[in-house]
Amino acid sequence: MNLSGSVAIAAPRERLWAALNDPDVLARCIDGVEQLVRTDGDVPSFDGTLNARVGPVRAKFAGQVRLEDIVAPERYRLVGEGKGGVAGFAKGAADVRLTSLDAGNTRLDYVVDAQVGGKLAQLGARLIEGTAKAYAEHFFAALKTHVEGADEAAPPPEPAAPAATTPGMSPLLWGGGLMLLVLLFLGWQWLAGP
Repeated sequence: MNLSGSVAIAAPRERLWAALNDPDVLARCIDGVEQLVRTDGDVPSFDGTLNARVGPVRAKFAGQVRLEDIVAPERYRLVGEGKGGVAGFAKGAADVRLTSLDAGNTRLDYVVDAQVGGKLAQLGARLIEGTAKAYAEHFFAALKTHVEGADEAAPPPEPAAPAATTPGMSPLLWGGGLMLLVLLFLGWQWLAGP
């Protein structure tokens, strides 16, 4: 299953990058997230759990996401897998790119390739697609609200400074949460496919 899209956000790229790498922001923006933890090693990764519901199927998914090809604050690749017990699994990869449109606007582009299996695969395509779209809409609306509202809470240069001082941490933190979300969406859509 393949999924792609773009979201325009009224914030500088550095501020968006910092928000996408903040585990607290991600936990608030991704519906159903219980935890998101960074694990350091040869390949940086995130472990997390998410409670999700697709039609009659409700499950707790546990997953891990690795961040690869990191070019802060521009792009990276997320590769991961999530398991929901008897409900099924989702695995795949996502390429994420942030493009500055002007001094105060950024476009987030994503391309995802995923596979799903288990009980989720038995659900209808329309149900899975509708649920995936609802989760995605909730995530991007919450992210936009947080990032675009940052102007009122703090001046723009302050959020950019932490991203510049901790560039390796930013892609890792946000990547895990986003990848879990994307993998679940894609898994649901894949299961609903032909």
